[in-house]
Parts: sequence; C-alpha cells; structure tokens
Amino acid sequence: MDHVLLGCDASILLDDTATFTGEKNAFPNQNSVRGFEVIDTIKTRVEAACNATVSCADILALASRPGWSCLG
Repeated sequence: MDHVLLGCDASILLDDTATFTGEKNAFPNQNSVRGFEVIDTIKTRVEAACNATVSCADILALASRPGWSCLG
C-alpha cells in the first residue's frame, strides 16, 4: 500500500494501530462513511492476489465500480 506517515490518497481506509489513529476512526469521519466491511473484504482479496502493488485509491475504485455500472 502507498501509506506514508500522513496517510495516503484514500486515507479513509487506514485502520488504527497501537501508535496511530487511522482516518477510519478519526473524529471528523465518525458516522460519515458506511460500508467499510465491503471495502475491507475487497482490500483483503486484492492484497492476497497482488501484495504490495495496489494502492488505497485502487481499492476504492474497485469498490465503487459496481455503483457506477448501475448508473449506466
């Protein structure tokens, strides 16, 4: 993943660690985004197939593709 000290281009996907509060649980984002379980499942599967080659933004693009397809 393309995580750096201050996050990444889709830093909303960053989870908390022992020394870091991720964007997912940061106060400004609380109750603002749903569907993390779907994105986390996609992220796990893509990372298993393409370890260290897929960015957070790639994961969001994959997760949003079905929604765009429904719009035509």
